[in-house]
Amino acid sequence: MRPAATRERPVPADRLLAPFRAFAGTSASSGVVLLAAAAVALVAANSPLAAEWNAFWDTKLAIGLGHAVLSDSLLHWVNDGLMALFFLVVGLEIKRELLVGELSTRRKAALPVVAAVGGAVAPAAIFLALVQGQPAARGWGVPMATDIAFALGILALAGDRIPIGLRIFVAALAIVDDLLAVMVIALFYTAELVIPALVAALVLIGALLVANRLGIRRPVVYGLLGVALWLAVLESGIHATVAGVLLALTIPSTTKLDSDAYVEQAREHIADFEGRTVGGEDASTEEHHHALWELEEATERAQAPMLRIEHALQPWVAWLVVPVFALANAGVAIEGDVVATILEPLPLGVILGLVLGKQLGISLGAVAAVRLGLAALPEGVTWRHVYGAALLGGIGFTMSLFIATLAYGEDSAEIRLAKIGVLAASVIAGVAGFLVLRSVPRMPG
Repeated sequence: MRPAATRERPVPADRLLAPFRAFAGTSASSGVVLLAAAAVALVAANSPLAAEWNAFWDTKLAIGLGHAVLSDSLLHWVNDGLMALFFLVVGLEIKRELLVGELSTRRKAALPVVAAVGGAVAPAAIFLALVQGQPAARGWGVPMATDIAFALGILALAGDRIPIGLRIFVAALAIVDDLLAVMVIALFYTAELVIPALVAALVLIGALLVANRLGIRRPVVYGLLGVALWLAVLESGIHATVAGVLLALTIPSTTKLDSDAYVEQAREHIADFEGRTVGGEDASTEEHHHALWELEEATERAQAPMLRIEHALQPWVAWLVVPVFALANAGVAIEGDVVATILEPLPLGVILGLVLGKQLGISLGAVAAVRLGLAALPEGVTWRHVYGAALLGGIGFTMSLFIATLAYGEDSAEIRLAKIGVLAASVIAGVAGFLVLRSVPRMPG
């Protein structure tokens, strides 16, 4: 009789890291970290150390090789560099949903797409109605965005009142929202185009597509070409983060080994590996190592590079990139009469756009999609659920702050007002959405 399998050998680090792993495994964890980062930035910007805090983000950092040197502030490196990884993951999520997810068929996509379009048009219209004719009008894209980390985090806090269909709807809605935001950034927040750099970017996109067609699956190839694409887009006048989405669209989405073949090969390699432990001691041989290497290689070929890269990058984006972005951008000095500041056209337009425009646009869009027979509500989802989700759509935060930076620059008077509007709206929308969803009766079972 084969001996019972033993557990992994515990090490002291496992016990030390266990609470952190448990926290990271919760759905709300990334939203909590993002909220904490924003709170730290706000406190720092309004503390006696505000000058030092701002000076830190203005610190110059140069990276280069030979005569080719890129030198910019830490804030720019975060917004133009680190956020490219954020947009790469956004692009991978969009591609996955279009291929195999909630956007893969017309009927599945109708509800989140129509709701997201309504949730983008209504906020922009409300914002423009309040700032019409003013220079601040160029920030009409600020209230169009939804922060998926915060939205899904609050859904998790609502517990068993939330059916799985609503989580899927909110995730798909936020992904469509991100796609619309990327299009807005590329089309409307682009500086003067530099044609030679744009041509270089197009050539690199062509090279990435050729690599895909040739069946090249090594992430390092796409990584190197992706860095070159980022540099070309950076110099072209289009915002550099768009390179992340363009790169995502070229990464292979198919497997090299189908599931049946993988199962057959995996069984052979596991059979070769069995018997490694003899008398309680490891009997490490070349054959055993070879079996593990072959199993690892087969597992890699059975996974789509698109999914492997998304899985590898997602924790880094959730736990590092987005919190660092919040640290760098959420700090705004709150001075004078706060109420009077909020009632100024720019912050009021952002607040009403996100809080009122999102709930109206998403709710009415969802109603229209269902009433016209384009889609149906997911199983277990009620209209009160949809309304609560529409409120959560008003949590703009990461993408709204990002678009505000593109629209107004990093040192303008408008950016301070826009940030106040985004932060206030995100708090209002988050609390209101949570209260509505908490009022829904618990699901039976």
